[in-house]
Amino acid sequence: MTSSEQTMPASGTRIHLRLGSFAQHAWHIGRGIRPTVAGSILFIAFLLLAALFPPALASHDPLSTDPLHAFAAPSLQHLFGTDENGRDVWSRIIYGARPSLLLGLIAAALTTVLGILLGLVAGLNTRLLGNIIMRLVEILQSIPDLLQVLLIVSLFGFSTLTLVISLGVAAVPIKVRQVRAQVLVVRRAHFVEAAYTLGIPDWLVILRHVVPNSIRPVLVLLPLEVGWKIALLATLSFLGVGAPPPAPLWGSMLAIDRDYVLNAWWLTATPAAVIVLTVLAINTLGRDLVRRSEGKT
Repeated sequence: MTSSEQTMPASGTRIHLRLGSFAQHAWHIGRGIRPTVAGSILFIAFLLLAALFPPALASHDPLSTDPLHAFAAPSLQHLFGTDENGRDVWSRIIYGARPSLLLGLIAAALTTVLGILLGLVAGLNTRLLGNIIMRLVEILQSIPDLLQVLLIVSLFGFSTLTLVISLGVAAVPIKVRQVRAQVLVVRRAHFVEAAYTLGIPDWLVILRHVVPNSIRPVLVLLPLEVGWKIALLATLSFLGVGAPPPAPLWGSMLAIDRDYVLNAWWLTATPAAVIVLTVLAINTLGRDLVRRSEGKT
């Protein structure tokens, strides 16, 4: 028997042990996940699949009309029925996942980035610049988020870029306050004072200790912000601010089909249920991440 043949069982045993330890680790993590969180993860995974590969899940063209089959009840051919123009509701729900998730994620990321930058400046510079930022934050915080978005869209006209910017600006004052408060706490922490005592330059202490520990709690809240942006986007499309019909937006579907709620209940129940489940799933996952970041299970 050659030396290479003698080493083959050892390498196979090593691979088997690694797979066994990986399976045990995965099983340990899975046991710690709550059923509601697991369900939320599965639902979000389905939405991501629908956003990335809508033709793989949709059974019909979301824009094609068939007046002969208008107001068809849910069936095997049309899982969620058809609308007043004979369009398949299931396909429109699937194709509506992409703009909802994409715009919600971009707007939430924009809100978080702006909040972090302005909050760091306001927290690190407590003099004139910090006071100006906080006064502007107080003014913006007195205006509801929905009204802010409507004002920006009405002033600059509707476009996808304007909609994303207006959604991103909404809730920035809250993020600024969160980051500024965290900066003020971290700057008085013992490890930061110890770093100053050791003679480490101020800019290095800020970059290495203050900034990471100040923005970490806000980054954990990003999934919650995504859920809020999706709900706000659905509200705007319900009010008519968004891509015009027949674009498959969940909020606009709810607004257009609310007139047929008595004779075709599925037209309003389906998009409303999808909006609620999406926001609940993202918020449930986000709150679980917050609990885990705080050391809770």
